[in-house]
Amino acid sequence: MDGVLADVYAQFLEMHLKETGERIPEKSLLGVPEHIAFPLIEKHVRSKGFFRTVKVMPSAIPVLEELNRAYEVYIVSAAMEYPNSLLEKYEWLQEHFPFISWKQIILCGSKYPIHTDIMIDDHFKNLNVFQGNRSFLYTQPHNELADTGKHQRVRNWQDLADLLLA
Repeated sequence: MDGVLADVYAQFLEMHLKETGERIPEKSLLGVPEHIAFPLIEKHVRSKGFFRTVKVMPSAIPVLEELNRAYEVYIVSAAMEYPNSLLEKYEWLQEHFPFISWKQIILCGSKYPIHTDIMIDDHFKNLNVFQGNRSFLYTQPHNELADTGKHQRVRNWQDLADLLLA
């Protein structure tokens, strides 16, 4: 969810600017793990409302709606580390993706037990343990310079539509 459906980078940048008055240059984020790129990350992700107010990634709503008609879609998020996120993520999904049923939402601690055919994620820690057929690395600044390995890189939701709905 985070970094694929939800634009957490924009949220981190906005919250950092609001709190410190300091604008983090986007170029400084390339290849840098999120916990280093954003010095206030732990405070922000533990703040009430962080996950509820994050912006949706461009084109995610219409493309996911199409994918939902063509595939058996599940939204999986490792949400247990931040207890506020459980309800906030559920409410956020209901607001922005009302076509996704509560039965299609999996909020878990680790994505390792998830066995599907396709996984889309922005973190290698989730993709590298995935045992399905196709894995897509959703580009975010922290992974943009990395070799994708066995995963196929997608830069946005239109890339996913072109690959999965063609």
